[in-house]
Amino acid sequence: MIQAPVFHVNGDDPEACVRVARLAFEYRQAFNKDVVIDMVCYRRRGHNEGDEPSFTQPLMYKLIDAKRSTRKLYTEALIGRGDISVEEAEEVLRDYQSKLEAVFEAVHNHVPDTDPNFKVPVAPNADRIETSIPETTARAIAATQLAIPEGFNVHPKLLPQLAKRVESLNDATIDWSMGETLAFGSILLDGHPIRLAGQDSRRGTFSSRHAVVIDKENGNEWTPLRGLISDENQFFAIDSLLSEYAAMGFEYGYSVVREDALVLWEGQFGDFANGAQTIIDEFISSALQKWGERSSLVLLLPHGYEGQGPDHSSARIERYLALCAEQNMTVAQPSNPASYFHLLRWHIKNPTRRPMIVFTPKSMLRLRAAASAITDFTSGHFQPLISDPKVTNATRLIFCSGKIYHDLVAEREKLGENTTAIVRLELLYPLPAAEMAAEAAKHPNANLLWVQDEPANQGAWPFVALRTAEQFGGEGFGGRNLRRVSRRATAAPATGNHHLHEEEQKALLMEAFTR
Repeated sequence: MIQAPVFHVNGDDPEACVRVARLAFEYRQAFNKDVVIDMVCYRRRGHNEGDEPSFTQPLMYKLIDAKRSTRKLYTEALIGRGDISVEEAEEVLRDYQSKLEAVFEAVHNHVPDTDPNFKVPVAPNADRIETSIPETTARAIAATQLAIPEGFNVHPKLLPQLAKRVESLNDATIDWSMGETLAFGSILLDGHPIRLAGQDSRRGTFSSRHAVVIDKENGNEWTPLRGLISDENQFFAIDSLLSEYAAMGFEYGYSVVREDALVLWEGQFGDFANGAQTIIDEFISSALQKWGERSSLVLLLPHGYEGQGPDHSSARIERYLALCAEQNMTVAQPSNPASYFHLLRWHIKNPTRRPMIVFTPKSMLRLRAAASAITDFTSGHFQPLISDPKVTNATRLIFCSGKIYHDLVAEREKLGENTTAIVRLELLYPLPAAEMAAEAAKHPNANLLWVQDEPANQGAWPFVALRTAEQFGGEGFGGRNLRRVSRRATAAPATGNHHLHEEEQKALLMEAFTR
């Protein structure tokens, strides 16, 4: 089941426990395989000072109360073997007890240490962080995708995809995976380690990433981006086991101790992170405020309404936004590859080192309308909000985020509509509310709408509505209400009927351009 040896050991035998621990360590070092130690033991006291375990386990605790402690059993064994005397045993006990008392006294009267010179790091505005790269760097990164090792057999269906990555720099068709490749490659060249882990992360859930390529004849592996670096340990892409709780928890801890690294955990679908909710609540969203512990872990959560049903459509944007306060993390939903590229580079350069949640696309991974040109990477920076330069003095101003932007633009072109401006939020937290107000001021006669794929009680709307109302006095921007266009409120994230999904989508787009 777990494909690992299990060593069972009696917890009342300290020497046996040490032998097993050493054996397990030697096994791990020799074979690079997991090993499990099953220590058979018990809890003598309750869960805390106020807990009486015999309330619920009276028979068990009669046995435990009658049983000599591990310390007494081991002391008796040592004395019986002649290893120590009774007097020596008592002296060891007194010495250990005095150390416990001294530590308790020190902690009990401890005054927190303070550094008068410490300054809380402040996140600079996105436009103040340089995230673009030279074209020569972009082309060097792209070249790694076709630097196939001699004798390596790339799958014939994959080879055209790798060639397309190089060509996309010339014809403005850089897709999501290539945008990410440019981000990873440039971050590696800047000297930062990268660790990407998750379910099918090497290939990518939707067969788009191919960070690691497998030889179709012998199963050997080739990691193209390692061609940029001298130490292969600087870049790892790992397929983790299907335990979100364990894998995300490990990556969180890794990100805490590797301050210079870009560490990413990816869910096979966004809602798979539900299995790690404890890690998100206890650590990612609140560790800084509770313990001063800084992490820059990135969660990549595929999200998008394409009619796949109630499971795997939503990454539950609303849950993460509900946890946002005190600048505790970044929540983003980029709408194109270049925006994602600049976001990752902005994140690794952000001195505040806070976790980041990125809602990544599914169908938009290869959407031609969402493609970027090389100039989008060699200039510019991450933009929390992207305005619409095509429309002036609009009668309708739509705010949105993610894939729905491209649906709205396509519908606008289909209708031949030229009085609706469509503004996209790339950053959801911290919410660029001031920028939203500035956009609204450009269109003083426009109706203001928030349009989203998700139901009314989900997605970004509950958060956006509350934050804008609080910041601008209840009525939104300049006395104009920001109104919602979405699916109706539902208990499930999406319908399980594909035809109903299509009807909902049509109705949503119709309302967006008639309300």
